Amino acid sequence: MSDQTWNPLLREQITWHWTHQLRGRLDGLTDDEYFWEPAPGCWSVRPRGAGAAPVQAGSGAMTIDFAMPAPDPPPLTTIAWRLGHVIVGVLAMRNAAHFGRPPVDYQSFAYAASAAEALAQLDAEYATWLAGVESLGEAGLARPCGQAEGPYADHPLAVLVLHINRELIHHLAEVCLLRDLYLHTRRQAS
Repeated sequence: MSDQTWNPLLREQITWHWTHQLRGRLDGLTDDEYFWEPAPGCWSVRPRGAGAAPVQAGSGAMTIDFAMPAPDPPPLTTIAWRLGHVIVGVLAMRNAAHFGRPPVDYQSFAYAASAAEALAQLDAEYATWLAGVESLGEAGLARPCGQAEGPYADHPLAVLVLHINRELIHHLAEVCLLRDLYLHTRRQAS
């Protein structure tokens, strides 16, 4: 077992889910689904100045709703919000910290104004993440994450990769569930 290479296994874990359970379920996402608010008071991605959340972050025409600290209970979030979180907080910030992407955070990111644009952003950040993980090899997986990762700072990068895999599976499964809810709610309403 000592000659096991973990890098391909870590990548295979997420690529299997991406290919067989997640990405295909996002194909055909419409703008109506992307911005659909299944309950009152949802957090979403909105045109600048249109939100009511305490914080409306973003550098472009669209902003993402949030608050620090988050209210208890936190608002339900739209597909747009969940994709924004995955694109920026899960992938882009990590790509910047570890794989040479220009620095980015929730305040400086230009959020997508359409479902197609959001999926293109998701695909680009996912590809950067996957290539970055591959570039680590075995030795890179063992090095500490560093200060950019807060509670993960002293942990090996392999621990961060496992965390990101969980985050992608978890949040993109939520997006898929919201698509199912949208489809069945809209079908019943017709």
